[in-house]
Amino acid sequence: MSEASELAAFGYELGILKRMRRAGWWQAGVRDPESVAEHSLRVAQLAGLLAAEEGADPARAAYLAIWHDSQETRTGDLPHTVRPYLTKPDPEAITADQTAALPARAGDSVRDAVAEYEAAETAEARCARDADKLEMVLQALEYRDLGVQRVQEWIDSGRESLTTKTAQRVADAALELSPLTWRKR
Repeated sequence: MSEASELAAFGYELGILKRMRRAGWWQAGVRDPESVAEHSLRVAQLAGLLAAEEGADPARAAYLAIWHDSQETRTGDLPHTVRPYLTKPDPEAITADQTAALPARAGDSVRDAVAEYEAAETAEARCARDADKLEMVLQALEYRDLGVQRVQEWIDSGRESLTTKTAQRVADAALELSPLTWRKR
């Protein structure tokens, strides 16, 4: 296949994320949970905002966040309840397989982003990782506002895992507000 065809094929694979639901929310009682792509968009947006406030590169943090769950086209979205039964898939190995046929610059860009996110050594990676957890907290609060009762463990675990001061402050503020409060600003 041509390089353009390989990029198109990968684009089709990434489209799976638009149709794939976040499985853990079913365990909380959410009938129609958000898709992985919906989650990833808000993670990327939040990563950019957190990075801006933390003095890091917002574009880089958002780029890392865009790719943080792209491996789920191959594994599905595995809820945390599978941990006792399965070994966590290696995101870098999956990404290497996914991008092997891509043109060199494109493939390297994605592989580098996933490796940086997984290493969590840069400020941008820490912001992207915090954005992933912060998004989960916000989503849990939104589902709770819609009447889903079993979301507290997602709120608690997400809040406890935040490492940046900005993400911690945003989570604390979100806990004080109703998800509908933003409309009254």
